[in-house]
Amino acid sequence: MFVAWFALLVSVAAYGAGSGYSSSNSQNKSLRLYNEGVDLMMDKQFRAAERKFRSVIANKKSWAEAHNNLAYTLRKQGADHYTTALFHYNKAISLAPNLPEPYMYRGVLHVQMGNDDLARKDLNTLLALNSPLATELEFVIENQVEKTPEQFFGVSGRTGG
Repeated sequence: MFVAWFALLVSVAAYGAGSGYSSSNSQNKSLRLYNEGVDLMMDKQFRAAERKFRSVIANKKSWAEAHNNLAYTLRKQGADHYTTALFHYNKAISLAPNLPEPYMYRGVLHVQMGNDDLARKDLNTLLALNSPLATELEFVIENQVEKTPEQFFGVSGRTGG
């Protein structure tokens, strides 16, 4: 009986170790794709960046920053993508309610969609979070336009893990 339990324990440990390796490779791939997406986004290659962030989310659905950046790349591709962008901003906020970046650009999206009252709610959240992004969203609400040239105030940057 002891031998059977020992064999089971060893096989479970070996399987777990193998899974950890696979998980680590998957995590490294997701991290690489995420950082490539950030680089493409900063180069304003929004469609290519969108594909990278979608790949990341396919493997790691709970990465709030990836949802935020995916939403940003969608929003920058025009009004046809606004509904999907809003979904991903909301997802980022549900995953990380204290992350200020998605509130910033969801507010911008609300302005673009003609929903200034909703944008002001996001502004109030940024103020409650004591985020400097509140100033940027306030500018957009007051002027009905983003600052130019592109400043990337509310996107999530590269990460090391």
